[in-house]
Amino acid sequence: MPARLRRLLTFGSPGVALIALLAAAAALILWLVPVAPREPTQFWIFAKQHQAVYRDLLVRWNRAHPGGHVEMSLVNGAVLDQRLLSGFLTGTPVADVMEVERSIAGRAFTGPIADVGFVDLTERLQAEGLLDGINRPSLSPWTSRGHIFGIPHDVHPVMLMYRADLVEAAGIDVRQIETWDDYFRVMAPLRQDLDGDGRVDRDLLNYSAADPYGTEVLLLQAGGAIFDAAERPCFDRPGNAAILARLATWLTGSHRVSRFADINTASGQQLIVDGLVVGVMAPDWLAGTFKQQIPGLAGKVRLMPLPAWQRGGRRTSVFGGTMLALAKTSRTPEVNWEFAKAIYLSREMATALYRSTCIISPFKANWSDPAYDEPDPYFRGQPVGRLYVGLAPHVPERTSSPFNMLATRRLANCLTALVAYAEDRRVDEPAALEAEAQRQLAAAQREFTALIARNVFLSAPP
Repeated sequence: MPARLRRLLTFGSPGVALIALLAAAAALILWLVPVAPREPTQFWIFAKQHQAVYRDLLVRWNRAHPGGHVEMSLVNGAVLDQRLLSGFLTGTPVADVMEVERSIAGRAFTGPIADVGFVDLTERLQAEGLLDGINRPSLSPWTSRGHIFGIPHDVHPVMLMYRADLVEAAGIDVRQIETWDDYFRVMAPLRQDLDGDGRVDRDLLNYSAADPYGTEVLLLQAGGAIFDAAERPCFDRPGNAAILARLATWLTGSHRVSRFADINTASGQQLIVDGLVVGVMAPDWLAGTFKQQIPGLAGKVRLMPLPAWQRGGRRTSVFGGTMLALAKTSRTPEVNWEFAKAIYLSREMATALYRSTCIISPFKANWSDPAYDEPDPYFRGQPVGRLYVGLAPHVPERTSSPFNMLATRRLANCLTALVAYAEDRRVDEPAALEAEAQRQLAAAQREFTALIARNVFLSAPP
């Protein structure tokens, strides 16, 4: 140490007094000048049901992490959509952590991977050994060009909810049902003219050509797709035309078995309560919705796996989905990541979510939860959670294309046009409709190939 510095630091020297004086002055300044409190981590959600589930967990998190306070806000889905996408495009603030529904998330994947506003979680999930613990197909909607941008909130397997009271009164044995052909044949006695006016009042399946979501559910179950693994449109892929032709015969002609009751409206729900629709394609969340909104069906309905398209085929599909994502712009990435794991991997959260909404967890460690085995009186004592969990590994993978919503609606337009074609020509056999179905799909293929070609980031080879 230089001699001059030793002299300054010698006890009792003027240097020590000067240093002490300066330190005291600095401490006084820090004490007098207020320090801005750290901004809380913003957590946006869009579902009121989730808010109730997360509230207690959030209180405990904040109590245990005073330096990582999280503030939860319930944001209308449409507002969240606008704020999220505009924030990513303009750089205006968005939440640090957010739940994002599938229809919104895909549109955030439109540009180059480097410009996606969500944190790429791929390496974190791999490094912490979490990938193997997640139901693999449930990652597909949140994976774009090999990069995972969200933790799945759910699985959403689809089962068939049916009017067990009507089935049992008619002496029908549902154990005979494996395929859709079986279902329509076995349930045929329930398709009836109830008021004697010569027209059928009760149909076997809640489905319409104008319902893009129902068509996507059935297309995925049958092994069809409108985007390939590289997120390129494939409307005209082999097999899609046969699927569409078969669906058209469910909707018109001598084989018609379907009618549409909009479950989002009181009138549609009343049609189901009145027994005018026997079967409804029901993801786990819809089972929960029925329990909350249609108490009049308690004890009158049961669930079965979806009938397969062919023997030995897939007995489920998938509908809807939400991810938990982290914003790149956040200044607290590590806090965000720990909070995300705490709330989504939690067994307690999985139990509370199932009991309030019937939604099952995508984390396989939670599948042993005894709550899933609890008999549900609404569904005549069935262990509803266990039934959905049993189907979870078999849900089909889905695209994360930002064009998926548009493409699904275009697919519904193809089916609507095919139904009109069948009615005009009085054609009601699938084989006779395949050529027209292929023509409709080829037109959609050309449209979407041209549309996506305008986006250089998504049209380039992967």
